Amino acid sequence: MSSSRPETTAAAETGNNTGFRPLLIGTLAALTGLIAGFVAYALYLSIALVTNIVFFQRIGWTLPSLAHHTLGWFVLLVPAAGAFIVALMAKYGSPKIRGHGIPEAMEAVLINGSRIAPQVAVLKPISAAIAIGTGGPFGAEGPIIQTGGSIGSLIGQLIETSASERKVLLGCGAAAGMAATFGTPIAAVIFAIELLLFEFKARSFTPLVIATTLATTIHTVLIGPGPMFHIGAIDFGKPDILPFFVVFGIVAGFAAVGLSGALYWIEDRFDDLPIDELWKPVIGGVCLGLIGWFEPRVLGVGYDVITDILNGRLALAALLSIAVFKLAALLLSLGSGTSGGLLAPTFMIGGALGGAFAMLVNAAMPGLHLDPAAFALVGMAALFAAASRATFAFIVFAFETTHSYDAVLPLMLTAVIAAGLARLFMTNSIMTEKLARRGLMVHSEYEVDPFRQMLVEDVMDPDPLTVPAGLKLSDLARRIAEGDVRLRGRHGLPIVDTDGKLTGIVTRADILVAIEEDRDGDDTVLDIGHGNVVVAWPDETVHDAVERMLRAGVGRLPVVARDDVRQIVGYLGRADILKARFERHRQERDLEPGLITRTVSAKPRTQPT
Repeated sequence: MSSSRPETTAAAETGNNTGFRPLLIGTLAALTGLIAGFVAYALYLSIALVTNIVFFQRIGWTLPSLAHHTLGWFVLLVPAAGAFIVALMAKYGSPKIRGHGIPEAMEAVLINGSRIAPQVAVLKPISAAIAIGTGGPFGAEGPIIQTGGSIGSLIGQLIETSASERKVLLGCGAAAGMAATFGTPIAAVIFAIELLLFEFKARSFTPLVIATTLATTIHTVLIGPGPMFHIGAIDFGKPDILPFFVVFGIVAGFAAVGLSGALYWIEDRFDDLPIDELWKPVIGGVCLGLIGWFEPRVLGVGYDVITDILNGRLALAALLSIAVFKLAALLLSLGSGTSGGLLAPTFMIGGALGGAFAMLVNAAMPGLHLDPAAFALVGMAALFAAASRATFAFIVFAFETTHSYDAVLPLMLTAVIAAGLARLFMTNSIMTEKLARRGLMVHSEYEVDPFRQMLVEDVMDPDPLTVPAGLKLSDLARRIAEGDVRLRGRHGLPIVDTDGKLTGIVTRADILVAIEEDRDGDDTVLDIGHGNVVVAWPDETVHDAVERMLRAGVGRLPVVARDDVRQIVGYLGRADILKARFERHRQERDLEPGLITRTVSAKPRTQPT
C-alpha cells in the first residue's frame, strides 16, 4: 500500500479532448454528407442509364416510364438476366449486397462496431443499378442508404475513432443518402435515429443535421429543388372525415402485417429450394418478367407511377392492379435474394391502397368526396411506418413531401393507428425480423436512463459497515468464516482511522490473495488493502458513479462528503446500483390505487346485525 491517506479519483472525464472530438466528427460528417450526396446522384444516373439502354435501346440520364417500353416479349427474360448478374456479384463479391440494405446497416451497428467492408460500398450501388435497371421493382433509397452508411463507416475507419463515433458517421452516411434521394432532410435525420443509431443525443444529432443539409443541397443543385415527388394541391377535408382515416389506419396496419409476413414466408420458401443460391434470384426474375408482361408499370423504380398516384391521376382499376401486381413483384423478387430498396415499392403499394380506399368509400357513400390523393399520401407513409416501426420519420417524410400543415392530423392519426396495430401482431418489424432470425435483438424504445435521473444519495447505503485500520487480517478472515451477518454480501469494506476518517478500502479479493500468499496473520487490513480509493459523492448521478467504477475496474465506491473527501457518508455497491433499475421497473409495472379505489376503500362498512 502506497499511502495511509486515500488518493481519491474525481469524476472528471478522461480520454480524448472533449472540445476537439465534436469538431472532428462534425467535419467528417460534412465530408460523409457530400460524398453520399454525389454517390446518390451517381446511382440515380446509373439506374436511369441502365433502364434506358435495356428497355428503350438508347442513352438517357433521366428515369423513363416503363409503361410503354419497347422490349416486347423480351421483358420475360430481362429481369432474370439482371438477377443472374446480381447473384454472381453476391456469390463472388459480397453476400451483404443481397436484400434491401437497411437490416445490413443495422447489423453493422449492432455487432460489428459499425464497420462495413469496403466492397459493400462499391458493389451495392452497382448491383442495385443492374437489378433496378433491368426491371427490378425496387427503389434506389435502400441501396443508397446502405452505401451511404458504408461511406460513413469507411471514413470512420480511416482515422482513430470509437465505435460510437463510427456509428454516428454510419448514420450520417445513411441519412445523407436518403436526403439526397428524396430531398427530405428532417425525415432522414429522424429515420437514422429511429432505425440505425438507437439514441437521441447531441453528439449524433448535430452531425446528422450537417450531413443531411449538405446532401439535400446536392439534391437541390443536381436534381432540383423540393422533394422527389411533385404533388399538386391535396384536399385533406374537414375534421369530420378523420374517422375515415382511422378506418384506413386499421387497413394499413393489417396490410403492413401481411407484407412483412409474406416477404419472410416467401424468403423461407426460396431458402428451402434444393438449388444453388446463384439460381434463386433468377427464378425470382422469371416471375417478375411474367408479372411485368401483364402490368409493366410495376417494373423499375416507379417514381413516375408514385407521382401519378399522389396526384390522383389513376382510376380505381389501375390502382388495384398496381397494388396487387407491385406487391407480388416485390415479394418474389426481394424474397429470392436479389438487391434493391424497399421504400419506393412500399410507397407505391401504400399509395395505391390509400387511393383505392378513398374511391371505394366515395362509391359507397356518394357526396362524401374524399380526395384519393390525400389517402394515397397517408397510405404511402402509414404502410411503411407500420412495417418498419419508423413511425415518426415517415409522418415527417410525408409532411415534407407536401409542405401542407393540413396533412399533419390525418398523417399522425393514420400512421400511429397502423403502427400500433402492427405491433400487436408483429413481434419484429420488417427491418428487424431478419436480424432476429440471426439472434440479434434490436431495442427500439427510447427512454431516459434511470442512472442519469437518480442521485447516489437516493440508492446508497447511508450507514456503511467500516473496519478500523488496525484490524488484523486473521481477525477479519475469522469473522467472515463464522458468517458474520454484517459482512454478508459485502465485497469491499472502507478502512477508517481512529477518527472515523476514510483511509483505504479492503476487498474480499485482497483477503484471498493475502491468504494464498500466506501473509503474516498480524498484517492489518491497511497492509493488504488499497490506499488509492475511488470514491463517489452523494449529489452526483448514479450514471457518473457507475462510469467511474467501470473506468477504475472496481465494483463498489465509498461515498464521501464534498467538503471532506475523508468523511464517509455512504457506500455504493452493485446491489445499491440495481435499486435505480428496480425503481424504474416498479414505476412502469406496479399499479397504484386510483381516486375511485381510494374513495371506495375509505367508505365505512356496515357491520352485520
